[in-house]
Amino acid sequence: MSEEKIIEITGLTKRFKDLTAVDNLHLNVYRGDVFGFLGPNGAGKSTTIRMMLSLIEPTAGEIKLFGKSLKKNRKDILCRVGAIVEKPDFYLYLTAYKNLEILGKMSGADTSKKKIMEVLELVGLQKRWKSKVKTYSHGMKQRLGLAQALLHDPELIILDEPTTGLDPQGIKDIRDLIIMLSKQQDKTIFLSSHILKEVEIIADRMIIINKGKTRIEGRVDELLNSDKLAVTVEVSDIEKAERIVRESIWNDHLKKIEKKELIFEFGNENISELNKFLVEHDIEVNSLIPRRSLEEYFLKILEEGEK
Repeated sequence: MSEEKIIEITGLTKRFKDLTAVDNLHLNVYRGDVFGFLGPNGAGKSTTIRMMLSLIEPTAGEIKLFGKSLKKNRKDILCRVGAIVEKPDFYLYLTAYKNLEILGKMSGADTSKKKIMEVLELVGLQKRWKSKVKTYSHGMKQRLGLAQALLHDPELIILDEPTTGLDPQGIKDIRDLIIMLSKQQDKTIFLSSHILKEVEIIADRMIIINKGKTRIEGRVDELLNSDKLAVTVEVSDIEKAERIVRESIWNDHLKKIEKKELIFEFGNENISELNKFLVEHDIEVNSLIPRRSLEEYFLKILEEGEK
């Protein structure tokens, strides 16, 4: 991972009269990161993103992008940033191509046909480039918004719920695009999403906020592998395996049984012991997968924050 900080937020606070939407927030995002920005509705995510894009002024704190103060270098910084914030708006009676051409000229981006068709192909809209946007589904408009964000070849891409309205294939396409932009083009992605499974798959690092405050921040793999894990064990003879487990100390850790799978919950250090126990009792183990889902972790962090 690069040590270059692309986003550096220190003590960021935003108050609306009696409401503190963002409360002394700190976070760092490094070049090439896919950074998951998570929190329940009303946590302060959209307010934070709007401050990062200079759409609203912070009450206190500092935002640095590319090592420069956003307040002092707004124009220079934002020309290096692409973003989708909530629902993108377009000229509905114009084609997708014409929309990108107009919006690109307004922002000073490359509006050559080659460039416009390139970004439309990236988001899977090349076959509908002549169609008026009023004929687009909600999900297609999300894709077009992403194309607009990519038109000026930004270094940092800020996405606020980019998969809203997309079907499963569309979600996968956007996921693959985000991974490609990060790994192959060295883009830095700041991703706010409520689809936790997608963040778990694609994010390198993440932060969970609630009520405007940081609850946890770190590498996704390290955070999900700490504490207790859900360990799924697939066996050939589920009835024999259940009987043996029920009569042992492992019964205290057995959470549920699904088809040919036993699902346990315990620490990482117990995995090899369980596998040894099953093999010694002539239980054929087809697979043993330890993991902790981001959804479980997310809910746990929020519950702890309420105590």
